[in-house]
Amino acid sequence: MSLTRQAAYDQLRALLDFIDVLRPAVTRPGFENLLCVFAGWVLTGGPHAVTQALVATDVARRVHHERFHRFFSRGAWSPDEIGRLLFERLLRWVEGPIHVAIDDTLTPKKGPHVFGIGSHLDAVRSTKRFRVFCFGHVWVVLSVVVHFPFSRRPWALPVLFRLYRNEKECLAKAHPYRKKTQLGRDLVDLVVGWAAGRAVHAAVDSAYCNDTLTRGLDASVTVFGAMRPDAVLTAPPTDAERKATGRRRKRGKILPKPQQLFESDRYPWQTCQAELYGRRRRVQYKTIEAQWYRGSGTGLVRVVVVRVAVGSIGFRVFLCTDPTLSVTKVLETYAGRWAIEVCFRDLKQQLGFADSSARKKAAVERTAPFVGYIYTTLVLWFAQDAWRTDIAAPPLRPWYRHKSGSCFADILRAAQRALAPLDVLDPASTLDNLRLAAALSTPSRAARRSPHAPVARTALRPAA
Repeated sequence: MSLTRQAAYDQLRALLDFIDVLRPAVTRPGFENLLCVFAGWVLTGGPHAVTQALVATDVARRVHHERFHRFFSRGAWSPDEIGRLLFERLLRWVEGPIHVAIDDTLTPKKGPHVFGIGSHLDAVRSTKRFRVFCFGHVWVVLSVVVHFPFSRRPWALPVLFRLYRNEKECLAKAHPYRKKTQLGRDLVDLVVGWAAGRAVHAAVDSAYCNDTLTRGLDASVTVFGAMRPDAVLTAPPTDAERKATGRRRKRGKILPKPQQLFESDRYPWQTCQAELYGRRRRVQYKTIEAQWYRGSGTGLVRVVVVRVAVGSIGFRVFLCTDPTLSVTKVLETYAGRWAIEVCFRDLKQQLGFADSSARKKAAVERTAPFVGYIYTTLVLWFAQDAWRTDIAAPPLRPWYRHKSGSCFADILRAAQRALAPLDVLDPASTLDNLRLAAALSTPSRAARRSPHAPVARTALRPAA
């Protein structure tokens, strides 16, 4: 696809402006390295690596590669600081509560000297009867869920990462062990500080919906999660129970468990309409307001039992720590959590999230988050204006005319088109050349009036 020189200049300028948002997190030489690796990582096709990024940008023959490896292994920058800068930038697309999703993903790795490597359950390839284990890294990720005009589905943009290390590996290295849920709670607390009082809605699956994450949370956080069917539910204590002698009661009478609620005829089924996974669906449910003391203490929560007509599960149980929210809101917010699974797929298949060969501690803890921040930056750049321009046009596929909206493959293709003319070691000259070429390719007003008039030769200098 051919782009006008003006369009090429505008989109490259816009993308470099977005990358410039990360400048406060690194030193001046560090930002030059960041730009080289960023552009090369986007331009790389196939397996990704720091050295391959240098080949893709034609830096390998001009600068020694060790400089860019040191950027990850010894650089004076923090991934959390880059995440904070992107978080502040993406809040421009967020109205109302900040929706976040927390989950973990496995990246296979091999090598005896790779920091943090361990044997982990591969949930994708495992079943109830057959469990598959894999050596690699497990990353606990917090993403902000955002809706953009170029797509009907929500997008999960990662802003925080934590490397999980299993108990055996921590014991062998004499390092303190922290569970995935503890790491997830750390990320939520960090985002609450960034949000500065704004409401945060956190969607988590059943692995993270427990007391580690939910107990003692800031009042601005509401948790939407999948709940155990055998969870013990209680009513709040009545005034008579509170006035009884002895220690004041924290819980009232025992209520039916979610599984008993599903089987009971005392609680009638109700129906509602909800937008779930891109479709408007009719949902049958039962709901109850109760205490889940083990998970969230004495506060009331809304428990929703949903009938599942397909498969052998029969029913699902969902939880919201704000009992005033409607069932539709609970179900739609939890369904938005699936965006983080799509994000993991795109990161691994399109952007080489699991391809890094880093071995040292600092390099391991920075390279994978850096790839996640590339993902977030590209999506935000695309959402600002690029999706409306010719640079975002998908390839012509006559057999696929029903495509609507843009996926990450389209975003990555548009970014590759924008970065193609860039000399990462001298971006200012690239922009000047594109600006000059755009000026030369645009006819003057007099020439447009008289196409046969001679063109005067004038000396043009690149703009400063």
